[in-house]
Amino acid sequence: MSVRELVVLGTASQVPTRHRNHNGYLLRWDGEGILFDPGEGTQRQMLRAGVAAHDLNRICVTHFHGDHSLGLAGVIQRINLDQVPHEITAHYPRSGKRFFDRLRYATAYRETVALTEAPADADGPLAATPAYTLEARRLSHPVESYGYRLTEPDGRRMLPDRLAAHGITGPDVGRIQREGSLGGVPLEAVSEVRRGQRFAFVMDTRLCEGVHALADGCDLLVIESTFLDEDEPLAVEHGHLTAAQAARAARDAGVRHLVLTHFSQRYTDPEEFERQARAAGFEGELTVAHDLLRVPVPKRR
Repeated sequence: MSVRELVVLGTASQVPTRHRNHNGYLLRWDGEGILFDPGEGTQRQMLRAGVAAHDLNRICVTHFHGDHSLGLAGVIQRINLDQVPHEITAHYPRSGKRFFDRLRYATAYRETVALTEAPADADGPLAATPAYTLEARRLSHPVESYGYRLTEPDGRRMLPDRLAAHGITGPDVGRIQREGSLGGVPLEAVSEVRRGQRFAFVMDTRLCEGVHALADGCDLLVIESTFLDEDEPLAVEHGHLTAAQAARAARDAGVRHLVLTHFSQRYTDPEEFERQARAAGFEGELTVAHDLLRVPVPKRR
């Protein structure tokens, strides 16, 4: 059975706390696993969440600050120790290749797995599979940073009443789907467009065009909300978002399920992030993330 869900491995920002590990997020998308921003301690969090190295197909790093990348060394070595039988692709800002190389070869180990590097250096697609297209968008942070967006191709939803009206039943339903027409009846006459699902991952950034492009029409948006409203000047200075800014961007983009994460250690009441996000006008499903949380991708519209 296909599974589409977000597994939250860590939700702290620069400094981990007693209750929040550094960043780490796994998106399960049918038979694939995409690991985003493996911060320090990610390998242990994977163990606690029941995520194996074999579950990984891609690693996406938004930028090379430690809380988003220091776990790379352990994760990559675990992939090789467990001799994952399939190729794994790593995406990261091309300007940070020296950091990626240092982390990849931080200590001695035996390489057993094909790890392909496909860095981002401009807005646009990074990979295309039958199940999704992965693209990157530049964000606004003191170091080069990219957000990621996964888009499922549109499909078609069969309409039983129209099929019946044209006398199409049984195996012929599959045939018209495969061939595009049957007995002069086009597929469009008995079906409608089923929009593909959309997921986006937005970490350290100020509000910018990239945030809005990534969030547009998302079914599930994972976005940083490091600060609360009262500390907005700090957010602007350090290249981050507040809960209200993230919520307004999600509201304007028509996001269905908003996941707030990457919280500063200065705050002790996570419910305040939800209160400020709601006050900013976001009315969709809202989750203030905590470590080891699982969030399903919303069902198709």
